[in-house]
Amino acid sequence: MGLSKCGSVLVLRGEQRKDGRITKGLGLVSVPFGRNLCQGWFFCGDSGPDYDSQHALRWPAPCGGAKLDRPGSVAARERLGHGFWCPGPASATMSHQTPLGSSVPHASCLDLWREKNDQLVRQAKVAQDSRLSLRRQQLAQDALEGFRGLLHSLRGLPAAVPVLPLELTITCNFITLRASLAQGFTEDQAQDIQQGLERVLETQEQLGPRLECGLRGLWDSVLHYSSLLLELLPALHHLAGLQAALWLSTDCLGDLTFLLQTLNGNQNEASRNLLRLLKTWSPPAEETNAPLTLQDARGLRNVLLTASAFRQGLQELITGSLPRALSSLREAASGLCPRPVLVQVYTALGTCLRKMGNPQRALLYLVAALKGGSTWGPPLLEASRLYQQLGNTAAELESLELLVEALNVTHSSEAPQLLIEVELLLPRLHPASPLHCGTQSQAKYLLASRCLQVGRAEDAAEHYLDLLALVLDGLESKFSPPPSPTGPCIPEVFLEAAAALIQASRAQDALTVCEELLSRTSSLLPKMPQLWEDARKGTKESPHCPSWVSATYLLQGQAWVQLGAQKEAISEFSRCLELLFRATPKDKERGPASNGEKGCVSDMTLQQLRAAALISRGLQWVASGQDTKALQDFLLSVQMCPGNQDASFHLLQTLRRMDRRDEATALWWRLEAQTKLPQENAAWSLPLYLETYLGWIRFPDRETLLEEFQTSLPEPCDL
Repeated sequence: MGLSKCGSVLVLRGEQRKDGRITKGLGLVSVPFGRNLCQGWFFCGDSGPDYDSQHALRWPAPCGGAKLDRPGSVAARERLGHGFWCPGPASATMSHQTPLGSSVPHASCLDLWREKNDQLVRQAKVAQDSRLSLRRQQLAQDALEGFRGLLHSLRGLPAAVPVLPLELTITCNFITLRASLAQGFTEDQAQDIQQGLERVLETQEQLGPRLECGLRGLWDSVLHYSSLLLELLPALHHLAGLQAALWLSTDCLGDLTFLLQTLNGNQNEASRNLLRLLKTWSPPAEETNAPLTLQDARGLRNVLLTASAFRQGLQELITGSLPRALSSLREAASGLCPRPVLVQVYTALGTCLRKMGNPQRALLYLVAALKGGSTWGPPLLEASRLYQQLGNTAAELESLELLVEALNVTHSSEAPQLLIEVELLLPRLHPASPLHCGTQSQAKYLLASRCLQVGRAEDAAEHYLDLLALVLDGLESKFSPPPSPTGPCIPEVFLEAAAALIQASRAQDALTVCEELLSRTSSLLPKMPQLWEDARKGTKESPHCPSWVSATYLLQGQAWVQLGAQKEAISEFSRCLELLFRATPKDKERGPASNGEKGCVSDMTLQQLRAAALISRGLQWVASGQDTKALQDFLLSVQMCPGNQDASFHLLQTLRRMDRRDEATALWWRLEAQTKLPQENAAWSLPLYLETYLGWIRFPDRETLLEEFQTSLPEPCDL
């Protein structure tokens, strides 16, 4: 019997035949294990398996060394694996020898490893119950390192079927604790799972070809092989649960479906429903004397079922499959949901029922969500949408005010369980998700814009000023209102604020806001000679900055109108038109807009801006008694934006006042025919500041003008 040492690994070899195989050998190796030294017997011969020189026993020596003692009590040794006996822990010095024939009881290495695993599991559970975060973190990290060292010791030995159930259980505990501490799965957990599968296949000595198939191939091989070894099934199903959790969290749903089909022994097309496969999967029950686990396979299955149902329900809700979404979300609500997840599930159910036209039941779920936890943002936002749909403006605005307050409160989050929980398996919420409530500033924007839309100008002005204060102070440098892909950009928020101030008769404050916006965008605006040169050469230019600046001049003009400064108003309207006639829409030619160019200007927006500026300047010409100039602006606005009927009515009134009867009559017949046509809903939407502005220049009483003009006609005219 010879002994060689390779770094921290001891190698025992027996006597060899000519063909290189070990025929017999007996030795005792002492290896540090925790506070004890473990005596390991190596025996090969007629009664044990043969090992060739390439499969010698390798045992890590963590302390850097071990010694070979004389053989101890052969009668007391217990068989462990293929050719191993561990008479048990010896003294720290190993100064004595066990006498032959001794009847002193010894625990096997398998018992020691199991005892260590159970101790680490209990330590992790003590950490979970600790209310002191630092102590909790330290205990959990110590337990994690303990599992890591235990796995290192086991993987230093050749794989043996009797040891594999314990080794796989320790692997599962290590992965569970590691993922819970990291609050997510990483590539390291995938490697740990792969190593566990490779250890199973090592016992077949057919590992090489199977590795080329990847994890799916490994699982297929391992599960078919383990069907012959029933003692491996509980631990393998536990490991499969962790693999399923990893694949679910990374959206590898095809691999997950394959794994569940293999576990259930059913791989036909009819069994591809993920929820049905999870319900069908029944992990084997663990034996009463099995090693302790942080989370067993059945607990994992329940977590997977809840997370899968919630993920599927959210996806179906986004795609519009409302009946299926309702069924999936109810399945998730019936599972074991932590309170934060249950709040999200109830909120999603409220959204689904609202879209299905059942607002009363939706409201019940939203109330339950508000009572269920401290995460009030999503249910309050959904409540505001529900009240808006019902036309209850007061309740809608109250919900938004509560949302702003709720997002301003910092809640102390509960320490996560040292388990695989539903939260770890859910995707990060997309801004377009119905559960994404955004930040406090985004909620503030929603409140301000809704106040402006429903005519509460004073409230809207105050909310916009609060929001702009956050932006100007740099507290919201990354502000992007609200959780919607069609939300406005920062300059449009300034424009909406100015419109709200004008609506609230605070023209001077509106001018201040406009000046602030001009100071921030003027550096982006090319110099006027460059604009002329680009227009002459046909060079493409960004239409966004000119649209912002021209809209700012438009609002400044209206503010001067409110202040009674007619000359300044006409000057601002003219500057607005000068820029607008040089800006062309490029949204069809451009790719996705960057953050600074969000909200590309459309053809319709440019047309309406031009019409608004021309009508506004024309009204000022009318107020100053210059009907000829007003007529030119009204005619041009009709040509630039034929769909804007306000321009046509202002033109009709001007023609009538100037006694241009034939032109007025022709225009009257055209407007009369348009009023009798069915009105189609506009397929386009305008920025909120522009919608607000168009309301200011809307012709006050169209029907009265048409009736008065009709009574003045001596007889019908054929055009």
